Amino acid sequence: MAEGATIGQRFTGVRRIAMLAVAILVSACSTVVPTKAPPPGPAVVAPPVEPAIMPGLPTDNDHHMVALLVPLTGPNGAVGRSIANATQLALLDTNNAVLRITTYDTALGAAPAAQKAIDEGARLILGPLLAEDVRAVLPVAKRAGVTVISFSNDTSIAGSGAYLMGYSPAQSIERVVEYARSQGITTYGGLVANGVYGQRASTSFLRAVEGAKGQVISLQPYDRSIASITAAASRLGKAGPVGAVLIADDAAAAAGVVPLMRKGGEGGARVLGTERWNNDTTIGARAALNGAWFASVSDALYRQYAVKYRARFGAGPYRLSSMGYDSVLLTIRITRDWPIGRPFPEARLRDPGGFAGIDGAFRFGANGVAERALEVQEVRGGTTVTVSPAPSGF
Repeated sequence: MAEGATIGQRFTGVRRIAMLAVAILVSACSTVVPTKAPPPGPAVVAPPVEPAIMPGLPTDNDHHMVALLVPLTGPNGAVGRSIANATQLALLDTNNAVLRITTYDTALGAAPAAQKAIDEGARLILGPLLAEDVRAVLPVAKRAGVTVISFSNDTSIAGSGAYLMGYSPAQSIERVVEYARSQGITTYGGLVANGVYGQRASTSFLRAVEGAKGQVISLQPYDRSIASITAAASRLGKAGPVGAVLIADDAAAAAGVVPLMRKGGEGGARVLGTERWNNDTTIGARAALNGAWFASVSDALYRQYAVKYRARFGAGPYRLSSMGYDSVLLTIRITRDWPIGRPFPEARLRDPGGFAGIDGAFRFGANGVAERALEVQEVRGGTTVTVSPAPSGF
């Protein structure tokens, strides 16, 4: 802006010098006739040069502009703030000064948050957390050619520039069934909570057992009421004994289902859980789940991360926050192929060798869903024990 004003001043000065030169030449070639001087006229003032006004923030030529879209307020605000803290911890741990991450609150509107981020120069979006927010953000991001790496696990929204880091129930169920089959279990039953999660878990369970060359004897849905669970457990028991029963629900609910399942006739069946159990920090204390198996991301590095997180922020992290940390590690790795100011190289996300993070190895498939290396844990003696380690890579 200062440069524009200087150019205008120079132009005015040059014009005045030219006019003065002409006057001198005229006076030199003319006869001087004394006359009465005319009254002075108004001074001629050059119009000011208006500075150019550019939309958004000034261009940052020193950083990769990245937006983090998470809820900072509302019912999911605590989870979102934990994810935001994790991204900052990742930048500190890696001593990275190239990424500039700005956080936007999706609780105030996911689509406006995405538009504001893009207007302010974001060339990559990390988040949102919730599937409905991802749906709102995608059209905005797609128009701008901005890639979205979401923390959702709803596979129906993957693709077309959207990548999902969320823990997939389908992968968890497949992994735990595969392990159960390796332990000689061939017959299975299922107790599944009604709802979208239960429906998807049911489909995944049937496919996983078929893939393991096992047999599903009975699959029973239930509402979260004693009467409904008791009836479902009774129907399962009448179908005949099975080697293992999948309970597709969170750990707290599953702990209430197991005693009713035992009474219903499946007293000797091994209990299988899903990835949702790993979000429960008190799972080891749930006596009803003793001996149960579930598959999820490894906790080995997460425990170290949780100690560092608590030391810095004064409280423990939410389990999902590790995705925020790993999304930063992923972005940093790709920066070597991402010139500052250029579009994010989306194709690099599909590296078949995958990436590594707190939650272990993962890679994005052609559908944009993160395929994860999972371990199988057993609830045992007040804690959890790894009975089948996660592979270190692909």
